[in-house]
Amino acid sequence: MSELTAAQTADLKILARFIELFCHAKHDNRLGDTVAVPGILQSRGKRRMELCKECAGLLEHGMMKRALCPLHPKPACKNCRIHCYTPEYRQKIREIMAYAGRKMVLRGRLDYLWHYYLQR
Repeated sequence: MSELTAAQTADLKILARFIELFCHAKHDNRLGDTVAVPGILQSRGKRRMELCKECAGLLEHGMMKRALCPLHPKPACKNCRIHCYTPEYRQKIREIMAYAGRKMVLRGRLDYLWHYYLQR
């Protein structure tokens, strides 16, 4: 994953942040796995994320799928004609996006709101 485009990197940073926010809110009692953050996604010196096993696996799967997406420009997953995720993964990602997206906007992160409207 060393040759990611700027758009792929931005998407993956958002995905990682959303999964981290969701995991800390919903799986706080299951935290314990410390996941190394790939260099391309490291921000402000953050090199590790604490996630539960389920969320760590989901992040890894999502990163692989985004890096291998054949569509350029990539549409929002909900509008895509190719569904990379299995129905179970797709439902979990939807749940994470709905929860974390609202939280980020309520915290004043308007850049995520901008990203959302660009994907529509």
